[in-house]
Amino acid sequence: MSVKVKPDICTGCESCVSVCPFGAIEMKDGKAFITDACTLCGACVEACEFKAIEKDIEDAGPAKDLSAYKGVWVFAEQHKGEIASVSLELLGEGRKLADKRGSKLSAVFIGSGIKDKAKDLIAYGADTVYVADDPVLKDFNDDSYAAVLTMLATQHKPEIILAGATAIGRSFFPKVASTLYAGLTADCTVLDIDSATGNLHQTRPAFGGNIMATIVTPNHRPQMATVRHKVMKPALRNVARKGEIIDVKFTQAGAVRTKVLKTVDELTETVNICEADIIVAGGRGLGSQKNFLLLEELAKVLGGAVAATRGAVDEGWIPYSHQVGQTGKTVCPKLYIAAGISGAIQHVAGMQSSETIIAINKDPDAPIFNVATYGIVGDVTEVLTAMIKKFREIRG
Repeated sequence: MSVKVKPDICTGCESCVSVCPFGAIEMKDGKAFITDACTLCGACVEACEFKAIEKDIEDAGPAKDLSAYKGVWVFAEQHKGEIASVSLELLGEGRKLADKRGSKLSAVFIGSGIKDKAKDLIAYGADTVYVADDPVLKDFNDDSYAAVLTMLATQHKPEIILAGATAIGRSFFPKVASTLYAGLTADCTVLDIDSATGNLHQTRPAFGGNIMATIVTPNHRPQMATVRHKVMKPALRNVARKGEIIDVKFTQAGAVRTKVLKTVDELTETVNICEADIIVAGGRGLGSQKNFLLLEELAKVLGGAVAATRGAVDEGWIPYSHQVGQTGKTVCPKLYIAAGISGAIQHVAGMQSSETIIAINKDPDAPIFNVATYGIVGDVTEVLTAMIKKFREIRG
């Protein structure tokens, strides 16, 4: 799509110049000229009383036959042979989508020594599980994982493929989408089927979380999306379910550009923030890395996990794996304690679904109080110290 000026009709009245909010229209030789700054907003089209400016919709060519694409697929992520909880959430959502489309739900399971776990994916809703079990696939690798999923998608032509918006999903899924020439929507929070067209509606936060954008890819298949962790309910386990497990022979197509030399697990006394019922999070308002020790102490007393804002991670006070927000993880604990966090929309987007939010900030006008269940105005270190002492007394 583009915006074009009809020179033979343009009178040079300059009314379009004044209405363009992006300063994308200039006058050349007495005629309006659209520059590269144009965002296709259409304000100039409506303002031109002489109809000298129009939106030109490019011909997309003949409609493609998409009837061969059927079924909903889920990439079932695993860690050391254990199915990731985000995969169970995807199976729950995938089951709903497949039922609306009247199609099967399949899972793609990639790794080494994982075949025995495939039956669990059927119990959680999959009708078919494609298992690529090979020692070469023991460690995650973009090229290898993408080769498996691309090969299967090319052979079986699924209509929809979903993956978790995790470090793994975000890493290799775009490669698959590019190879398949498919649309990919990242970090979705809502998925649905358009009853009229059968297209997948993929909704995600946009413009810093200020609006929710619903994206459709009507002309290409498969429709691909990554989904944020903890925004959808996991599937319920039913051991009575029956399904088909299909072994996939792995053949690497093309060169593997990287090799995993060593995997180092992060050592921590607290639990994974995505699975935690209680989270104690800190921001730049804590002032220093030393004060993060208070968060760790409180989390230990409560049996919870430590999280942080992007600002605290950027300061180097805590590793990225603890980051909550649009560029981090989405969490949904029973209790979220936000200490020294101002409440930027990017952070709030990752924790606002928490059941109870307690905010601690010295600024009474901090935006975090707008989403908090309870607010404490005061020095964050003094409040944390008092909370640690009181909870220790309560818990013996």
